[in-house]
Amino acid sequence: MKQSLLITALLGILGTLPMTAQATPAEDVQTYRDFFMKRFPGVPLEEFANGVYSIDQVSRDSWEAIEEFPPYEPSIEDGEAMWNKAFANGKSYSSCFPDGPAIMGKYPHWDDGKGMVMTLPLAVNNCRTANGEKPLKYAKGSINKLLSYIGYESRGQVTNVGIPNAAALAAYEDGKQFYFARRGQLNMSCSHCHMQQSGRHLRTDVLSPALGHTTGFPVYRSKWGGQGTLHRRYKGCNKQVRAKPFKPQGEEYRNLEYFMTHMNNGIAINSPSARK
Repeated sequence: MKQSLLITALLGILGTLPMTAQATPAEDVQTYRDFFMKRFPGVPLEEFANGVYSIDQVSRDSWEAIEEFPPYEPSIEDGEAMWNKAFANGKSYSSCFPDGPAIMGKYPHWDDGKGMVMTLPLAVNNCRTANGEKPLKYAKGSINKLLSYIGYESRGQVTNVGIPNAAALAAYEDGKQFYFARRGQLNMSCSHCHMQQSGRHLRTDVLSPALGHTTGFPVYRSKWGGQGTLHRRYKGCNKQVRAKPFKPQGEEYRNLEYFMTHMNNGIAINSPSARK
């Protein structure tokens, strides 16, 4: 029988999963979740929102100390000011997002009108340009402040990304293909580090489990000395395997985000966050 790409990849890792017909996205979620729950027994599902700190106590102790005075806290305040500041035309972000700032749980989603995956950063910039403002950069800079505020207001919302139709499914499958595809001079995929090698050491770092990865962005990384978006992290990962990165908010990374966020269905948003 024909297998899904996810099942095929996991069979290569585990060698124990049953042969199944082409899986649905919901079945993919269950397979993905079961893999990590088996790999890290005793870790509650909701804990995976904390990345490597859910599986490594030494890292967690350092993180909990940092969280007493979180480095992203000023960004939340700055982001709130950005949200409330009127555009030159007198309108504000509220004119585009009438439900208020607690909207992170609605993204990413499939936009039928545009025929594409709509992410929150893209929606923010669409709002800005529609109101005569310059778009914000997608990897670094002020967009992280606004996203930090939105994320903070959205904390506790449970990830629930839907795949509503065939066009959305095609984007999801494209993101899944990206996740498991080898690339770069090192010939590695996202899954090599964050599934197959998750929990193991790479030099002094413990490789984080992929489950829950999207729930904490934007993140403050000690390595960066500042904040970055999810697509900034995607770029960094591509560079680490010596592959040419794609453009932030291009179709490749948006579809990857769609797949990865769907895999995190059932896990609460914990944005913004701090990582190594």
